[in-house]
Amino acid sequence: MPVRKAEAQWKGTLREGSGVMKLASGAYEGPYTYASRFEEGPGTNPEELIGAAHAGCFSMFLSALMSKDGFVATRIDTTATVHLGAGPTITTIELDTVAEVPGLDDAAFQKYAADAKAGCPVSKALASVEEIKLNAKLAR
Repeated sequence: MPVRKAEAQWKGTLREGSGVMKLASGAYEGPYTYASRFEEGPGTNPEELIGAAHAGCFSMFLSALMSKDGFVATRIDTTATVHLGAGPTITTIELDTVAEVPGLDDAAFQKYAADAKAGCPVSKALASVEEIKLNAKLAR
């Protein structure tokens, strides 16, 4: 299996400083600051990137579980909302997913979604997060 890399550079103090995060693949490079992390300033933040990674991992893992049993998703749309609380610490992640899967009933879909939440590598890496909520819906 491949090894993935990302990097970050920070200059200055916590409140007045700034930094850049980038993926070794070159697919993303963006600025981050105190304001983009703890307020509503422009730029990204580590929690937003964790959310993107979690949403992507969950969607792929859900697809893998379903397709192994012959159910091929037309689409899986997942949003991960990452809550940063006091400490600071990530307190909650909400996974909201809507999938269109021909021939699959809701009970089976809910089982696949729960298994994907528990089994995707990013969920496992985030095991210290107090709560990961899942809201899964089948599109009709």
